[in-house]
Amino acid sequence: MASDNPRPVLAGKKALVVGVANEHSIAYGCAAAFRELGAEVALTYLNEKAKPHVEPLARRLEAPILAPLDVSQPGQLEALFERIARDWGRLDMLVHSIAWAPKDDLQGGLLNVSADGFAKAMDVSCHSFIRMARLAAPLMTDGGTMFAMSYHGAQKVVANYNVMGPIKAALEAACRYLAYELGPQRIRVHPVSPGPLKTRAASGLKDFDLMLNDAVQRAPVGELVDIMDVGFACAYLATPYARRITGQTIYVDGGVNIMA
Repeated sequence: MASDNPRPVLAGKKALVVGVANEHSIAYGCAAAFRELGAEVALTYLNEKAKPHVEPLARRLEAPILAPLDVSQPGQLEALFERIARDWGRLDMLVHSIAWAPKDDLQGGLLNVSADGFAKAMDVSCHSFIRMARLAAPLMTDGGTMFAMSYHGAQKVVANYNVMGPIKAALEAACRYLAYELGPQRIRVHPVSPGPLKTRAASGLKDFDLMLNDAVQRAPVGELVDIMDVGFACAYLATPYARRITGQTIYVDGGVNIMA
């Protein structure tokens, strides 16, 4: 839920948010929170089929940059950052909120995952963040903050999360190593672990509704988080108030992760 009178603590900041599919996306929650707190945001859309769903959101957020990005297509990532450099000349925040695995590999157990499916899932869901960080870091001339979206299945076994568990574990480890490498440049890197949310990406998981129900029952706060909870947590981490926090997995899940 948005504040009635938010302080513009991110005024003048520039944020690139990757992974908006629709208004229910975690990425959109991040972009909306950044914008509400004064930042200017750039958004991407996956392809022409996705563009009509993202374009109205870009207008709503007054985003000056809306660009295509399919990280599996050579050259698109580089073209995006060339535009960021040309139009803005700098960057303060980067949100990576994309994950993908072939449906058969995603819905089957880990033992049955194909080598090709595992490699594609790792490339899109993990290595693309490293590629983004490489391109974003030179634009973060006054320091900055990078975020990658994870899930509790990276650290504990969650039934039916399957191949995405090891993939997200790799993503969280990548964040820690990037936090170490980029720390001297005053760039902080955060793996963020939201509780289960009804997003289009999550709908591909087997028995996802059971995960949602379990989260509600186990959460100490007694309810699910929403995309703005995640967005405002990221916004806080991007402010000077969090200048000494980096590399740690930040849970935004109503406390589900502390429960046995």
